[in-house]
Amino acid sequence: MDIFSVFLTVAGLCLFETISSIDNAIINAEVLTTMGAKARRWFLLWGLLIAVFLIRGLLPLVIVWATVPSLGLMGALTATFSSDPRVHAAIDASAPILLAGGGTFLVFLFLNWLFLEPKNIGLRGEKFFQMHGVWFFAVVSILLTVIVWFALQMNPLMAFGAVVGSSAFFITHGFKENAKQAEEQLMQSGMSDISKIFYLEVIDATFSIDGVLGAFAFTLSVPLILLGNGLGAFVVRELTLGNIDRIKKYMYLKNGAMYSILFLGSIMLLDAFGVHIPSWVSPVITFGVVAFFFIKSTRAIPVPNKTAE
Repeated sequence: MDIFSVFLTVAGLCLFETISSIDNAIINAEVLTTMGAKARRWFLLWGLLIAVFLIRGLLPLVIVWATVPSLGLMGALTATFSSDPRVHAAIDASAPILLAGGGTFLVFLFLNWLFLEPKNIGLRGEKFFQMHGVWFFAVVSILLTVIVWFALQMNPLMAFGAVVGSSAFFITHGFKENAKQAEEQLMQSGMSDISKIFYLEVIDATFSIDGVLGAFAFTLSVPLILLGNGLGAFVVRELTLGNIDRIKKYMYLKNGAMYSILFLGSIMLLDAFGVHIPSWVSPVITFGVVAFFFIKSTRAIPVPNKTAE
């Protein structure tokens, strides 16, 4: 991988991590307003280190290791830079399993947003799907059946990966729904700052799964994922510190994040089934989709009336 490809991949990972963590940043900022200054400083320092190194760093490493156990933990970390053809052959052989699981997770995540989540309508057709949210479970069930059926023709472990991705989606979705309800109680209850810190760490871990799995659409290199997602986590921290109200003005950024997730999930599934997708496609699509919805959001911001002097 040349320098330009590395830069493009890291930049794409950073952008994707940032936009996919907007909801997480909003929850963090709102809960932090109810905490003491010392607890806020602790969370913004140590909480960030935990988020970057333990979650966004360890999770992709564990995923690659679990997918290719013959590499070992250190082998999974250094595989990208290995010159051993057996290492690259092992990764190539196991990649479809990881890609099938991650792609299924991301596509389910998009469909859940499209059918069930409240949203600012950014494109024609979104309102129609939201009005027929009851069809979400039927659509994802049929989609999983189709993916598993075709995966079984190629590699039974790919089918298993798709089922794991589906299970991971519903498990994390349950945590997120519980987080939204718990946030309302936290804003009103007298829960201690320590309890709130633990709550925020659990929520951050849950939300980070989206970014980590989406990262594999950009690259299978754990060091690049750690770098890109780590930079994105720092950006999210800055948003948490003082720019949340400003970010909320851009009403279609969430739409951009979700359509990026759809494209990345589709790329992972296509790649899993043997359709070669160049490495530059994922970051370019992410930048293009986010730019489109950012411009759309900018145009939707009301212009303040100028009072006559």
